[in-house]
Amino acid sequence: MDAIGGGGGAGSGGSGRVDGSLLATSDLHVSYPENRALVEGMRPYSDADWLLVAGDVSERIDDIVAVLKLLADRFAQVVWVPGNHELWTMSATGEDQLRGVQRYERLVEACREIGVLTPEDPYAVWPGPEGPVRIAPLFLLYDYTFYPPGTSSKEEGLAYAYNTGVVCNDEFRLHPDPYPSREDWCRARVELTLRRLEACDPNEPLVLVNHYPLVRDPTMVLRYPEFAQWCGTAATADWHVRFPVTAMVYGHLHIPRTTWHDGVRFEEVSLGYPREWSARSIGPVLMREILPGVPTDGVLSRPPAQTAAQRAARRSAQAW
Repeated sequence: MDAIGGGGGAGSGGSGRVDGSLLATSDLHVSYPENRALVEGMRPYSDADWLLVAGDVSERIDDIVAVLKLLADRFAQVVWVPGNHELWTMSATGEDQLRGVQRYERLVEACREIGVLTPEDPYAVWPGPEGPVRIAPLFLLYDYTFYPPGTSSKEEGLAYAYNTGVVCNDEFRLHPDPYPSREDWCRARVELTLRRLEACDPNEPLVLVNHYPLVRDPTMVLRYPEFAQWCGTAATADWHVRFPVTAMVYGHLHIPRTTWHDGVRFEEVSLGYPREWSARSIGPVLMREILPGVPTDGVLSRPPAQTAAQRAARRSAQAW
């Protein structure tokens, strides 16, 4: 069963294609007032634009749902994958006390109530102007196999991190219940997702969306390399070449940029924390265009209405 995004889709006419863009964002972290104000101003370029949200909207379930609903009311279709912050347990009362799989399933349920697609839904087909592309939202987690320098096991990697003082808050807030460990949960998600991708038409292009990159290479620029062990799994290292991937969209690193791996485009689409985006000469970047163009670090901020010529010009913008 194909899932064709709803929520508007203006401009599709009778051809099944749209005159819109596939846009992406992540790491909105709306608990920061500056970020919340930016997100409240987010608008599509056209009624046909889709938005991919690659995780880390917030740590609070109410905030996550409120932001996704606001975006779903504005974009033709919103597709969401969880980041680590969505999975944090931050309270001993109310919904925010939910842990692990139960917390994730509550977020999926809430997304379905507001028309937002998740990794648990059929992979939607974006009917783009260059032809249909299947959007595969992934929830994979990590398994500590991006070892820090000089280490070769989870135990050594964590010991290295604790020694340097660079330890992800997931160790205290992201609970894997009912799985015995985060890597066990990751393993189950990888196996499930691999079966779904293998069932896809091998001739149909894919856009993969995950909170973490599928390969380790993007983490090599981290200021603290020991943080890489919370950034993905070596189990997905060949997925971008094993499957017909047009682009791989991710966040988490707070280093928005375009990189190419084995000829496949990877887009890090995070907004990040105010202290990070305020230090960039370009300022906050709320969205990046994934399709129809093939941007070279093309970026978007809050857009006014634009002409076709202006839309074409922004696709070729050099931002980084």
